[in-house]
Amino acid sequence: MDGYINPDPTPGPETQAFWDAAREGRFLVKTCTACDRAHWYPRNICPFCSSSDTVWKDASGRGTIYSFSPLRRMPKPYIIAYVTLEEGPTMMTNIVDADPADLSIGMPVQLKFSRTESDFRVPTFTLSAGPATA
Repeated sequence: MDGYINPDPTPGPETQAFWDAAREGRFLVKTCTACDRAHWYPRNICPFCSSSDTVWKDASGRGTIYSFSPLRRMPKPYIIAYVTLEEGPTMMTNIVDADPADLSIGMPVQLKFSRTESDFRVPTFTLSAGPATA
């Protein structure tokens, strides 16, 4: 993403473990142990069953493009996207290292951590060579 630096996140008590794992190159997703459903955005209460029995699980980093929109006023198009993770949740993110003309809904993508000014790693996605499984 020439000319663009991701902003630093603001970790809180509910997300600190996520950002710590990201610094190590690991992608975590919160999962409810009561209903066994993964959810995004990370939070301690399950949005599906309201249980507080949630745990962090390592995620595959694979998904598919649900929707996307390039912002063309940047020096290089900045692609905002919703990606449906292999684990189930759909998250807002960015598609990097891709030409918007080459993208379509349903394409497989793979996690790629992008760095911020303060060296945080934020989850972004790039096109994947193989099909994602959902």
